[in-house]
Amino acid sequence: METQEITTAPAIIPRIGDKAPNFTSKTTKGDITLHDYAKDKWIVLFSHPADFTPVCTTEMSGFALRKDEFTAFNTELVGLSIDSIHAHLGWVNNVKEKTGVYFDFPIIADIDMKVSKLYGMLQPNESETAAVRAVFFIDPEKKIRLVMYYPLNVGRNMDEILRALEALQTSDKYDVAMPLDWKKGDKVIIPPPKNLDEMNQRLNDDTCERTDFYLCKKEL
Repeated sequence: METQEITTAPAIIPRIGDKAPNFTSKTTKGDITLHDYAKDKWIVLFSHPADFTPVCTTEMSGFALRKDEFTAFNTELVGLSIDSIHAHLGWVNNVKEKTGVYFDFPIIADIDMKVSKLYGMLQPNESETAAVRAVFFIDPEKKIRLVMYYPLNVGRNMDEILRALEALQTSDKYDVAMPLDWKKGDKVIIPPPKNLDEMNQRLNDDTCERTDFYLCKKEL
């Protein structure tokens, strides 16, 4: 008998440049509506698979321990998992009692999976009942600027999350691009010329570090 292959429809994932899907949800800091939350600030929205699990505990502790660094970048943290508000509260209290680390940012109780589905955090080939480790960088205009996804069994890199956030904000402020492994203090890339006149001007510009007309770096 011929067997039929069963395929799963791909998750719908908001893309870079999209308006962040709006929602109103219960969190450990009260109800929030995304588009009304953190006016004039960036938001890092991140999901974890489940409360009271080891990798998630290390990650949430990492966000909590470095919350001041996000605050310095005018950024609010918002966590999420498909757990009840009671589970969230119990976990927050347990981690604080055991380690002294306090998750002092809202954690969405996405028990109906509404937000997880809006943001493509449920990926059936990984899990149908737990959100993958997603990170959405949302700017003050509530536009999605960067998306990261990790599987259930690999924790995120907090240094990279903060580096990417600073790179986005620096790029916006100075209208530049960031090279491989860029970090604060490194040279940035000047946008390439858009016409022949700009190209010729660039070729005669001695104020930048020029590899060729299309690749020039400068210090900020």
